[in-house]
Amino acid sequence: MRSERLSDVRRQIARLASPHRRAVNMTFFKSGPGEYGEGDEFIGLSTPQVRGLVKRFRGLPDTDVAALVRSRIHEERALGLMYLVDRYRCGDAPARARIYRAYLSAFPFINNWDLVDGTAEHIVGAHLEKRGKAPLWKWARSKRLWDRRIAMLATFAYIKRGRFTESLRLLRMFLGDTEDLMHKACGWMLREIGKRDGAVLRRFLGANVKRMPRTMLRYAIERFPGRERKAWLAR
Repeated sequence: MRSERLSDVRRQIARLASPHRRAVNMTFFKSGPGEYGEGDEFIGLSTPQVRGLVKRFRGLPDTDVAALVRSRIHEERALGLMYLVDRYRCGDAPARARIYRAYLSAFPFINNWDLVDGTAEHIVGAHLEKRGKAPLWKWARSKRLWDRRIAMLATFAYIKRGRFTESLRLLRMFLGDTEDLMHKACGWMLREIGKRDGAVLRRFLGANVKRMPRTMLRYAIERFPGRERKAWLAR
């Protein structure tokens, strides 16, 4: 049987591509002039379609996965990164170390929120769970928005296990961040902490509410009862 190749994957991408979906993606991921995704190119696939390609072409060589990660097409980069997530989950220790290094080398190509949010916890968070967290603090100080978002979203892996120390440290670092996409990411992670331990969330809010960007606060308290939400917003 002929082995799967990048050309096979790209032929299937071309079959699935939709001009309507392309236009939707360009708007949704803010690829217009002056927007955070300015200049990004789309072909018109949905996320479920991209995930389906990972399952369909599981035998794709690592070199072809690397080519997808570095593609100028957004959906191809998403596909390549999903391959890395899938292979990290299934890999042994040497494979995981190799995939983690591949992910780090892909940072310049991880340049929108969906590419971060679907991967950071599963590769970075998982790989650093029992290792030193120095890379998170380094990325948190980066001038590049996506590096900072990777640091924040990587800790989702720990939040899901009821461990909040790393997330709370980063959240304090990001209180003065100027990017709306960081405010949303931080508020989301605070909300996730609150789902697991409301007291931890409320203590953080009590100590920091006056310094928090409004968007971060709104995301964090989204699940609170209406009266309590209003009280926090009034503060």
